[in-house]
Amino acid sequence: MSKTSDPLFSSHEHALEKEYELCPKCGSELSVKNSKHGGFIGCNSYPVCDYTRPLVQHEQIEAQIIPDSKCPDCGHELAVKSGRFGIFIGCTHYPTCKHIEKHDQEEPEDQIACPSCKGGMIEHRTNRFGKGFYACSGYPKCKFLINYPPVAESCPECGFGILVERKGAAGMRLECPKKSCKFKRPI
Repeated sequence: MSKTSDPLFSSHEHALEKEYELCPKCGSELSVKNSKHGGFIGCNSYPVCDYTRPLVQHEQIEAQIIPDSKCPDCGHELAVKSGRFGIFIGCTHYPTCKHIEKHDQEEPEDQIACPSCKGGMIEHRTNRFGKGFYACSGYPKCKFLINYPPVAESCPECGFGILVERKGAAGMRLECPKKSCKFKRPI
């Protein structure tokens, strides 16, 4: 390989041409910053100026009215709306009527009775971080909760009303959700 006097790349190709965005509050430069909740864009004059915005802008949809639909509670039209847990269908007359349609309703034969209160049914729910769990439908009164899918089968050792399906190193298994019971059986 011979040495040449011409560099492979010119100096202007290496120069970082960065366009700085200015803060709408104070006019200083904005930069990407990190916190325990993730990245965000913030003002470089931070304690003086507290301007921040998310790094990624999520699209928010406007309420779209569903033609020829009626709310079963008040009779107004229904609309597709966006909330903190995602997209849902709700009444257009919101503060007065709080009707919401669940899109993933299960058939009654698939539901499992709550082993704690025996009055409610176990429902799949999602927390504010998007993680799924299973809880009793009679929530404020009954606070029964499990993190794994329930199976309508009583525990043969302690007699608890349900078992849960878990995945372990040896594969799928059924086990008792009570901490005091150590029952486990491979599926």
